[in-house]
Amino acid sequence: MTQDPQSVIQTIRLSEKATRLGEVNNEYVFIVNRSANKLQIKLAVEKHFGKKVAAVRTSTFDGKARRERRADAGRTNHYKKAIVRLKDGERLDLV
Repeated sequence: MTQDPQSVIQTIRLSEKATRLGEVNNEYVFIVNRSANKLQIKLAVEKHFGKKVAAVRTSTFDGKARRERRADAGRTNHYKKAIVRLKDGERLDLV
């Protein structure tokens, strides 16, 4: 079952740690659909960016409980993070 790359990859994470991973290990961090598996993520990155993927690592995160003034109920969104390592010689020009 293949999905459209736009439905698998939601956004790219551009934090300090993600930037360092890109510079040192040639790895890039994406926020992906929670139902996507590693193979779907790999195919989506290869199709969307035109680069070869060497490995994919994923981790899921539950949203944090938040409260605002007197309202007790509330939480941030759940999300899934994918760390994608590209093959040697491949780079993504993000910025």
